[in-house]
Amino acid sequence: MEPSFLFGQFLGGLTAAMFLFLIASGLSLIFGVLRVLNFAHGSFYMLGAYLAWQIVRWVGPEGEGFWLAALGAALGVAILGAAIERLLLRHLYRREELYQLLFTYALVLVLADVAKVTWGTGQLSVSRPPSLSGSLQLLGITVPHYNLFIILLGPTIALVFWLLLQRTAIGRVVRAAALDREMLSALGANVGWIYTGMFFVGSFLAGLGGALVTPTQSIVPGMDVAVIVDAFIVVVIGGLGSFWGTFLGALIFGQVLAFGILVFPGFSIFAVSALMATILVVRPWGLLGRPIR
Repeated sequence: MEPSFLFGQFLGGLTAAMFLFLIASGLSLIFGVLRVLNFAHGSFYMLGAYLAWQIVRWVGPEGEGFWLAALGAALGVAILGAAIERLLLRHLYRREELYQLLFTYALVLVLADVAKVTWGTGQLSVSRPPSLSGSLQLLGITVPHYNLFIILLGPTIALVFWLLLQRTAIGRVVRAAALDREMLSALGANVGWIYTGMFFVGSFLAGLGGALVTPTQSIVPGMDVAVIVDAFIVVVIGGLGSFWGTFLGALIFGQVLAFGILVFPGFSIFAVSALMATILVVRPWGLLGRPIR
């Protein structure tokens, strides 16, 4: 194995990791604040992909309409997620966690049927934006500009959200809501709208991830189930509710998947699952997570 080949595998794993981080970060954010395991997060990702394809058809594939489509799809999914939280999910916060799981799983079934009825069951695809359609030579391999954009976008989003949560007044309120909702409400804060806002942001990240993956992956029914499994593996490895833990979990997942194919051809998914099982045994709350009391 030549160094250039290994570097190509590394970049491939890094690209996959950043796609997964975009999706899993929203899932981890929702759990960290609302303490809700949202199985429908993968459905929001799928809807983001379908909406991006639809908007591209409306504005035309020429030019830089892809960016408008990605932003519009993410906002559309975010509005849908906020409406679901505001009108339906909030009635289950004081119920047992089983009711929340069943509700979000029911959303998966409903949204999957809605997508099939609206866009059919065939494969759809979106072209890369002209501004990122090229490639460059890096250490002997060809790297698409779009992949480099995704690799840089992941750390940028992680840093921006970390600064917002740790260095702003809004971030302090959000962290307080995650720690003690009743005390924050007694101090006069509208915790309900904080929860809605976090669900909006988490859904936005899922929709954005779905929109951005369309130039590299076909849009098909069932993509929601596949991605939610990978997203849960990422947040379990990194730690539920930990933003940087999710980033670390995505990096580990991507590299184990990329190099696991070389070591165990056909068993790369097994390698990731075995890693998750080991972490659950040794450190059930994840690498950077904290035990839930």
